[in-house]
Amino acid sequence: MKFVHLSRIENLSVPVVFCSILFCSPSAYAAHPLITDDAGTMGAGKAQLELNGEYNHDKEEGVTTTTTQGNATFTYGLNESVDLVVGLPYLHVKTSDDATSTTENGFSDTALEVKWRFYEHDDLSLALKPGVTLPTGDEDKGLGAGKATYSLFFIASKEMDPWAFHLNLGYIRNENTLDEEKNLWHASIASTYALTENLKAVANLGIESNPEKLVDTDPAFLLGGLIYSVSDKLDLDCGLKYGLTGAETDYTVLAGLTWKF
Repeated sequence: MKFVHLSRIENLSVPVVFCSILFCSPSAYAAHPLITDDAGTMGAGKAQLELNGEYNHDKEEGVTTTTTQGNATFTYGLNESVDLVVGLPYLHVKTSDDATSTTENGFSDTALEVKWRFYEHDDLSLALKPGVTLPTGDEDKGLGAGKATYSLFFIASKEMDPWAFHLNLGYIRNENTLDEEKNLWHASIASTYALTENLKAVANLGIESNPEKLVDTDPAFLLGGLIYSVSDKLDLDCGLKYGLTGAETDYTVLAGLTWKF
């Protein structure tokens, strides 16, 4: 992300950290490394645990920001068409220029979501996913918004073996104490292609509203990666995300595992 008062680097850590949370957290709830979620649900009584890591690197006007983020996400199927999702990120953010360096780290705001798949026919699935983040992160360190935020996403998925396509349209009510925009929008598309029985190639394209009030350009990204199924219960993944606009992080390296049980 790009920020306005770059001469005051000691004041950058708060918006840097929270913007990292806001724009990285969706990848924790999609089929990692994708940012765009699919409309599929776990099924009644089934669960999965996702452990994902990301490294973000961004440089603007002599200021370099690196973010290392770990996400733990638990998903449980309440019934055949409704999932409960709980996610908690941990952040380590370093912001530096030629003369100064600041570092913040710790757990961030807890995310709670419910995915409801309300339509399924002829390999087309539609879902709604409302969510809330609870202000559990240390606001003084910039590890949280300081207030609860709310979101609602529409999800569409189409299966056409060996292809699958996904669309997300979302709204985020970005309540915060950082003087950021409160009404944010998200639009993204993703595709997966089965290279073999156990290996999928994935691609993702998306754009979101910029929370910075004085920046007109919105963050947009392009992502590519792989998902390897070690077994029916365990997936490994990796990916690389590039910023398509100056407002997006320059690049992000992603890796993770998903355990179903």
